[in-house]
Amino acid sequence: MSLDVSPELLAQAERGPVNEAEFVATVRDSLPYAYKTVEGLAGRLPLTDAPFVDDNTPPTDAERGQLLRALASNSIRGSLERHFGVTLAFMNCHRVAAFRPGTEQDAAYLEFTSLRSQLLRQSPELRNC
Repeated sequence: MSLDVSPELLAQAERGPVNEAEFVATVRDSLPYAYKTVEGLAGRLPLTDAPFVDDNTPPTDAERGQLLRALASNSIRGSLERHFGVTLAFMNCHRVAAFRPGTEQDAAYLEFTSLRSQLLRQSPELRNC
């Protein structure tokens, strides 16, 4: 299970729509490494004129699992993007980048998410991540 959901939040989901702030708090508490990584990127992005900021720190297996769970889930990823006001891109199990929303058609985003970039960033160390 990727999230530790409180009985109250589960009951809310069973009744209907879920409060996104409460959902994000659950993500923060359940996947702290992933949350802190995105939070850090979102904090750095406004401080630069660069098209994006990224974190390429090789995490532990448990931390990598948190990133995979957070960024592979549309609902978790989307909530983090809305909460922090960024657009996320993800590569090779641990390279996370934050872009400004609305730049998904800009050259930097298209290059980061391209097939070419994926192929050029392959390495034997990442084969089993």
